[in-house]
Amino acid sequence: MNRSSLNLQSLLLVLVLVLALPTGAGLAQESVRQTTWLSRNLYRGGEETLRAFAPVSTATRDSIVKLNVDGVTVALGTVIDGTGLVVTKSSELKPGRLTGWLANGREVRAERVSSDEELDLALVKIDAPGLKPIAWAGGEPAIGQWAITPGIAETPHAVGVVSAQSRRIRPERPYLGVQFENNGFSLQIEDILPGLGAERAGIRAGDTLLSVNGEAMSSRNQVVDKLRGFREGQSVTVQLRRGEELIEAEVLLMPASAEGRTSASRTRQLSGATSRRVSGFEQVIEHDTVLQPWLCGGPLVDLEGRGLGINIARAGRVSTYALPSSLVLASLEKMKIAAASATVR
Repeated sequence: MNRSSLNLQSLLLVLVLVLALPTGAGLAQESVRQTTWLSRNLYRGGEETLRAFAPVSTATRDSIVKLNVDGVTVALGTVIDGTGLVVTKSSELKPGRLTGWLANGREVRAERVSSDEELDLALVKIDAPGLKPIAWAGGEPAIGQWAITPGIAETPHAVGVVSAQSRRIRPERPYLGVQFENNGFSLQIEDILPGLGAERAGIRAGDTLLSVNGEAMSSRNQVVDKLRGFREGQSVTVQLRRGEELIEAEVLLMPASAEGRTSASRTRQLSGATSRRVSGFEQVIEHDTVLQPWLCGGPLVDLEGRGLGINIARAGRVSTYALPSSLVLASLEKMKIAAASATVR
């Protein structure tokens, strides 16, 4: 029996085991009974299961870069051409020294050259010509289709299935996280909403808002209108009066639902960390893979290692979004043009 046949048999065994596993409440009710006969290594995120998908990682690992900022991994990147251009998740690229780790163990210099804020994508130039571009799959993925998140290792990070038809994720209204005095006009802050951007920025009750991104504010309606031009995950600079002192603060805009997401420790324990931006996408592929936010930016692939799209957000306990390849390819052309224009200037 050759190695290919063994790999295929291993994969088929995994498919049977995974499809036989209960989900949701059923998994919780039967977990005690199951542990007596099924090793944790054989669950969907287990080592043995991931090892069965190793051929997929072998086919794609040279098309993936692990991106670090100041030595800390913040995202994966997907190689799009042999010159070293890589696409990744924009909002995870914090300021700092950007480098990329390749499948061969090399750390190389990296530079952000362009971005598409609408889709939360960034174009990064890796100092490593000759990389292998990802091969894209054509057509719409089917519900129930295997969806694999490979990395630069010999086994993938996670596996799952496509769980919903491609659809738009509407943006949530972003908030500063303050409550103004209830007289209709005053911009003196009466209360700070817990878990939102204003609290994190050190804004206090009693402060008076003067401007947002340099534009003077005179009413709450004006503040609301100003913020409509932004989305969650973006930041604004506000100027405030605190007694006789003028202060500035950079505030991360967050949806109201983020209050519960960030302040409830029990929810965090159940769901794990979610991405800074999880809404406002034109179209996404939803899959049930459990990913950490730093695993976004890399490709979501099928069983043949072809890219279905780019993982863009960990949205919930068992919900991750990927931008479909057609959307990514259109965005790449725009970012390349923007990068070329910036070089000419």
